Amino acid sequence: MGTLANWARRTPIVALLGAVALLGGSTAIAGATQERAGARSAFLTTLGKPRQLASTVPASGDVNPYGVAVVPATVGALVKGDVLVSNFNDKSNVQGTGTTIMQIAPNGRVRTFADIKAIPAAASCPGGIGLTTALAILPGGWVVVGSLPSGAGGALPTVNPAGCLIVLNSRGAIGAVWSNASIDGPWDLTVAPAPAGADLFVANALSRPKGPNDVPTVGNCTVVRIAVSLGAGRTPHIISTTVIGSKFIWRANKTALIQAPTGVALNDSGTLYVAETLRNRITKIPDAMTRTTPVADGTSTLSSGGALNGPLGLLVAPNGDLVAMNGNDGNAVEINTRGQQVAKVTLIANGAGDLFGAAIEPGSQGLLFVNDGSNAMDVASRR
Repeated sequence: MGTLANWARRTPIVALLGAVALLGGSTAIAGATQERAGARSAFLTTLGKPRQLASTVPASGDVNPYGVAVVPATVGALVKGDVLVSNFNDKSNVQGTGTTIMQIAPNGRVRTFADIKAIPAAASCPGGIGLTTALAILPGGWVVVGSLPSGAGGALPTVNPAGCLIVLNSRGAIGAVWSNASIDGPWDLTVAPAPAGADLFVANALSRPKGPNDVPTVGNCTVVRIAVSLGAGRTPHIISTTVIGSKFIWRANKTALIQAPTGVALNDSGTLYVAETLRNRITKIPDAMTRTTPVADGTSTLSSGGALNGPLGLLVAPNGDLVAMNGNDGNAVEINTRGQQVAKVTLIANGAGDLFGAAIEPGSQGLLFVNDGSNAMDVASRR
């Protein structure tokens, strides 16, 4: 069992802030409730009972699956419809030391896509390697994964800034490593097509406001947009980095390493949503594709409290709603674009600390999610 699960059961990120006002009846999923908006059903209420798809533990023994990314097209070793999963811990269960990305087929077959033991000498990933929830696939089969490495004994890294984004080719080999002053503990990311190639939206989990040798235990962190150039036969490279969100809170934790804004999801209108774990809310960053100035956390909130309970992973459902994965209770919460919490389902009973990254299942359009308690990929397919 991952240490995040152990920590969350002992010290919840936030208290559940009252009952959420949900209209309508229950469904076949235990704990599900919904508000009916016209004839449309909430996405979560269309799902069947979750089942385990596959273990995410490689031969090396890495645990704590965090990031999830569905392969959109077959290229190299990547197969359309397969799912990539990043591991945050090594076999001794130390946070921020995992080095593997697993590849899981729809039939449950598992292979190791990449094992990133070291960074090339010509590149730099300050602090080392500890793969996070930040995991995405760019056009052309380039895989981008975040690293937030821990220091000795699982402590916060002392370097400033810390971590990097590692770019792998479609066969799992390192093609580039991106680090700069605006990439500081990349904790989660999402990607969107852009005129020059693609835009990455990265939630950072660290800051060093006092100086390069200071290691504070709390601070403010950012959300950044990274414009990336893509071209046939060329390794992706960064064009620009823009801070679009500021004053998000992060806090060190001896067991979980860090608590910080995690899930990021971009809708069709260009609004970026951020799961603000410590403040128990979903924050909005409008005009995320084009803005040149940051929005301070708390300026615009989509939804807070209610059924949200330390939200971590975040995604856009097929119906356009958001789905937040609670870190404190094993529930998923669906929120429409008006900020109404329209459904809640229990994905893992008594699952505090078990949920993190999630994605929409190809084909059946169900929900794929990591189960940190069993170190596995689970799926709840549509009925």
